[in-house]
Amino acid sequence: MKNLLLLLLAVLAGCAAAPGPAGTGDLGVVIERGRGTLAIVNTSERTVLAEVPGLGDLSHASVVFSRDGGSAFVFGRDGALTRVNLSTRRIEQRIQQAGNSIGGAVSQDGTLVAAQNYQPGGIKVFDARTLALVADIPAEYAPGQRSRVVGLADLPGRRFVFSLFDADQIWIADLSEPTRPRLTRFENVGRQPYDALVTPDGRHYIAGLFGEDGLAMIDLWAPRPTVRRILAGYGRGQQALPVFKMPHLRGWAVAGRHAWLPAIGRHEVLVVDTDTWAEVGRIPVAGQPVFVIARPDGRQVWVNFAVPDYDRVQVIDTQSRQVVKTLEPGKAVLHMEFTPRGEAVWISSRDANRVSVVDTASFATLATLPLDAPSGVFFTSRAARIGF
Repeated sequence: MKNLLLLLLAVLAGCAAAPGPAGTGDLGVVIERGRGTLAIVNTSERTVLAEVPGLGDLSHASVVFSRDGGSAFVFGRDGALTRVNLSTRRIEQRIQQAGNSIGGAVSQDGTLVAAQNYQPGGIKVFDARTLALVADIPAEYAPGQRSRVVGLADLPGRRFVFSLFDADQIWIADLSEPTRPRLTRFENVGRQPYDALVTPDGRHYIAGLFGEDGLAMIDLWAPRPTVRRILAGYGRGQQALPVFKMPHLRGWAVAGRHAWLPAIGRHEVLVVDTDTWAEVGRIPVAGQPVFVIARPDGRQVWVNFAVPDYDRVQVIDTQSRQVVKTLEPGKAVLHMEFTPRGEAVWISSRDANRVSVVDTASFATLATLPLDAPSGVFFTSRAARIGF
């Protein structure tokens, strides 16, 4: 009897010490690019929960999440793809899939994860559970010539869309049968598509053009989708300014019926009506925009900038279309990420070695997290959004 009692006490003690079940909806990650580490954060408590080292070259690293928000897929610039379990806070799988990679996407059903690669140019698609290679799609646009791939995004169905920077093309890969991908190619879309977005409803794919003024747009709901040029010649008659850092595009740039887009070579944010795809305004800002990101409710748009204005962030009120606030959260602002409902924004300042959490109503700094050369900030709420 005595032994049975001791065993019961031991079991009860073990139960008390074991961590209880925890959701992942308020978790996220911050890239610490200088030392190849991923910081796992809690967006409600505004704290760093753990740091996961050993992820290689994380310059320009990007992250997408598994359907349940429990795992982060990290795409390193060195071509590695790493799956990190956010609950155990450990690396689960890591493969070397290319020589130079700049991001990826997860299929709508969560079963496939795709990487976009510069070297060798193309995309590779993996089983999201095992990271086993499912499909290798070279971006070969002429015999022996491969393009760097940019602007990869998921589409409804097991489809991915992406742009070929060196070939002036956009491709759609349908992986309904993963081992037999079907490709749809759009040629002569415009010079040097550098990045792209899918609107939150999955209907429109828009690629920014580095080699000319304008963007390429495809209506994916059309019976026979074609490429349409929009905002052609938006800089006509003006001397283009130097571009020190390529802007980025994603579905975050859409607020209500308008898209807010960085102008290449201009210190402006362009406002586009997504019904007519005509320009309806342009907002002068402090420098060359890099990220132009709408708060989840669409009331504000936050903008950061390339060198030499990269210590500033500006806030545009989408009703008045005026800059209503300029912040200086630290040198080398590289990224911003809103909490799921937008009451706060996390801002990484690489050279200040910190992430600032800012209240989006009062603009007060709510918390400051010391991190080593932070760059990308990614929250698990992305798992439920198309084009993220």
